[in-house]
Amino acid sequence: MTDLQASLIGIGVAIVVGVIAYNKWQEYRAKKHVERAFSDPVDDVLMKTGTAETGAQRQEPVLDGFAATRDKMEPSLGESASQQEEGISAEKSVSDDAGFSEKDELPVDELIDCEILMSLEEPARSEKLLTQLQTLRYTGNKPVHFVGLVEDEQGQASWQAVVPGKTYIQLKAGVQLANRTSALNEIEFSELLMRLRQIADVIGAEPEIPEMSDVTEKAKQLFQFVADHDAKLGISIRSNGAPWQVATLNAALEKQGFELRPDGLFVMKDRQNGQTLFTLSTNELPASEIATRLTLLLDVPCVAPEKDGFGQMIQCAKALCVRLDGSLIDDGNQLLNDSFLEEISGQVKDFYSEMHACTIPAGSTRAMRLFN
Repeated sequence: MTDLQASLIGIGVAIVVGVIAYNKWQEYRAKKHVERAFSDPVDDVLMKTGTAETGAQRQEPVLDGFAATRDKMEPSLGESASQQEEGISAEKSVSDDAGFSEKDELPVDELIDCEILMSLEEPARSEKLLTQLQTLRYTGNKPVHFVGLVEDEQGQASWQAVVPGKTYIQLKAGVQLANRTSALNEIEFSELLMRLRQIADVIGAEPEIPEMSDVTEKAKQLFQFVADHDAKLGISIRSNGAPWQVATLNAALEKQGFELRPDGLFVMKDRQNGQTLFTLSTNELPASEIATRLTLLLDVPCVAPEKDGFGQMIQCAKALCVRLDGSLIDDGNQLLNDSFLEEISGQVKDFYSEMHACTIPAGSTRAMRLFN
């Protein structure tokens, strides 16, 4: 091997190493950025911690993110107050439970999805479309859905979910703009566009691509709403005497109506629709044979107000206190009395009203999609 060949090989190796190192550095920077964005600890709902100067002290109960956003929150994610009031009135006339029309229950929702119209060159049967559309379900961790424009016998067109046995004259793709973990970013959006163009070439369509900057900005605003309303409300039960035997405890929880999941978490479900109302954990290792404390947790934005998740959780906790000889406490081991719990209940109602004013009622399809 000549010196020239050896030099060229060395240069090639150096370039490859440099590229790998650069990629690792980019991954490290992205990871640190995410860690910084989500590094703030979640405040306990029932117990706040004081500053270093004043020391730890008990404060009035507030839902996480509620008090700080009550005054500054804009209605309907940017709509004017009059538009918001008109929207709520119209929604209530359709349904007192959730305030949604049938249009809002489509898989593509203009409020929480980025809509991308796909103009078909000619009407297409769903059998042809579904083969391609089913290959695109996510971009990153954001779900992607499709709806199609259908004409009835009277020539009236309406957007519907894409299902077998129908012919569609237009398509619309929708990618969710945010969820509990992050907002739709440029990389995820670029990946979506690449996949959509591939699908469009096969089915004979032309996607109308929105500006990336507009999409990501809307995604950031929606994610801010999610972050401000990501409230989980917890209370605990402490044993008044000897630790509970896990076998006895499990039997008592099942009698109370809990279901044990494979991951060891107990779930209380709504009897009407099977959705989770609140969960219970023992705060012990899976192999532990005893437990001294139980924690009940309500995922506030995921439970509809009419289900009274907080009220049911408190009622269940009190029943367990009687059955297991325990006391109702907060995370600071301080006893919770009825007046304290009523105060929290009032804050929960205010929180629900705030979410409804933003046309994302707690427990609704929109809320369940965003807070997943």
